[in-house]
Amino acid sequence: MANTSATEDRFTQKLQEEKRVLERCQEEHNVSTCNDCDKIIGCEIRRSYVMAVYESMSKGETGGFEF
Repeated sequence: MANTSATEDRFTQKLQEEKRVLERCQEEHNVSTCNDCDKIIGCEIRRSYVMAVYESMSKGETGGFEF
C-alpha cells in the first residue's frame, strides 16, 4: 500500500505545481479563467495543467489524453 500512496502523492504534487503555474499565468495576464485569455489556443501552460488533472484522476493507469 505504501507504493500506492507514494504514487498518489506524486500525482497530487504535480497537480498542485501545475495549478500554481496556471494561476500565476492568469494573474500575469489579468484574467480569472483561461477562456478569457487570447492565448488559450496552443497554450503550453494550460495543456500541462490539463494533463496533470487527467493524470491525477487516473493515477497513471490509462493511456494518453487528447483535447
